[in-house]
Amino acid sequence: MTKRQILILDGHPDPDPQRYVHALAAAYRDGASSAGHETLLLRAADLDVPLLRTQAEYERGEPGEAVQRAQAAFDWATHVVILYPLWLGAMPALLKALLEQMLRPGFAFSTRQLGRPPVKFHAGKSARIVVTMGMPAFVYQHWYRAHSVRSLRRNVLQFIGFRRVRVSLIGAMGTLSRARYEAWLDKMRALGREGL
Repeated sequence: MTKRQILILDGHPDPDPQRYVHALAAAYRDGASSAGHETLLLRAADLDVPLLRTQAEYERGEPGEAVQRAQAAFDWATHVVILYPLWLGAMPALLKALLEQMLRPGFAFSTRQLGRPPVKFHAGKSARIVVTMGMPAFVYQHWYRAHSVRSLRRNVLQFIGFRRVRVSLIGAMGTLSRARYEAWLDKMRALGREGL
């Protein structure tokens, strides 16, 4: 098995250690580390991330120190795991703000040649998106067409060059049994060991 450099981006904005997303991120890291993969865990809740407010700031602004550290971790990784709770049908605002700050022109892609497809600076990387939600996962997937996940996969990660993006949806969090809770942690450890 190829050893990988794995960035685990815990996108839950609440630092409370009882949040399930934090446990999932830790389980993935533990599994990956036990298999010899290099890992780095970034928690959005621990980062000071300002909102982007203008196109000029997005295109030419200088990201702050926390964002630069996140960019360095993203650049280093060959595999990125993004975990978040579904809030109002999408990722929490803090995670969205972090991705907007990180994945700017010049870092994530280049549009130097007008009228040409962008140059993708993260070609060949892979990712896993893990989303927790209150509704059953099949409802989100089939009724809502998993729109926030499809957007993150296609309009963000594949746009900047990621070749393979896998998804894990964990639904019905309000009624999740202890056995299912532990089973998902075991699944994250197994995925971490495989670097998937």
